[in-house]
Amino acid sequence: MNRLSDLLLTSLVPIIWGSSYIVTTQLLPNMDPLSISLLRALPAGLLLLLLVRRLPKGIWIPRMFVLGALNFSIFWAFLFFSAYRLPGGVAAILGALQPLIVIFSARAFLGHPIRPLSLVAILTGTFGIALLILTPEAKLDLLGVTAGLLGAASMAMGIVLSRKWQPPVSALTFTAWQLTAGGLLILPFMPFASTDWTTLNTTNVIGLAYLGLIGAALTYVIWLRGIARLQPSSVSVLGFLSPVSATLLGWLILNETLDWLQLLGAMIALASVFAAQYALRPKTAAKTVGV
Repeated sequence: MNRLSDLLLTSLVPIIWGSSYIVTTQLLPNMDPLSISLLRALPAGLLLLLLVRRLPKGIWIPRMFVLGALNFSIFWAFLFFSAYRLPGGVAAILGALQPLIVIFSARAFLGHPIRPLSLVAILTGTFGIALLILTPEAKLDLLGVTAGLLGAASMAMGIVLSRKWQPPVSALTFTAWQLTAGGLLILPFMPFASTDWTTLNTTNVIGLAYLGLIGAALTYVIWLRGIARLQPSSVSVLGFLSPVSATLLGWLILNETLDWLQLLGAMIALASVFAAQYALRPKTAAKTVGV
């Protein structure tokens, strides 16, 4: 597959992730974030392990726990904490800063160059996301903002290190290892979970199956494949598609309002994705078109 095909395939991931909000609020209203995180990661990871029948060895064992923590355990913990402490718009804005962290981390850990146009595109995209989902009533909370920034930094480092630490295995196996490690790291904290398991119902099972099989197992196989084939910065910018997807799904399914300012924000966010991908294209591609 060429770069465009890889980008199109990888872009499906944040679009699918955008549906997580609706699934969580509509199908899992009686479950706490800790329980959802565990049941999203661990069963999916164990299922993939049964499929690949291969375990990490040597240095890859601690590395998988580091990646599992960054991409799942720590990231989801801070993500949910900030979501509870902040309005959704503010939390999403903090998450939109993730590509900036990835660009500078990729420079430090991978030696990737920092391209000015990509920085402009990311800042513009963050502004677009603000127009899309930020409301005038949004209020800041110091702990919530801190958690949001730490969550963005956690996943950003997870993206960069997933590129730096590439085991000689398939993306499916790589995903199985990370999901399982991330789930195991959440397990010791389950005594603090507040879910009443007697209320678990068929709707919850459907929601968890979707989040685990589609929102975690399938999407992270594609996501890690994209990180391996594309620059981490190119992959992280695609994250702007997630709030756009969430907003459009809320409008289509939940009859939420969508005004002209939000549409403008969505168009700015989408344009920034295209601009960033142009800025981050390989130099060989730039020479081909005579740039």
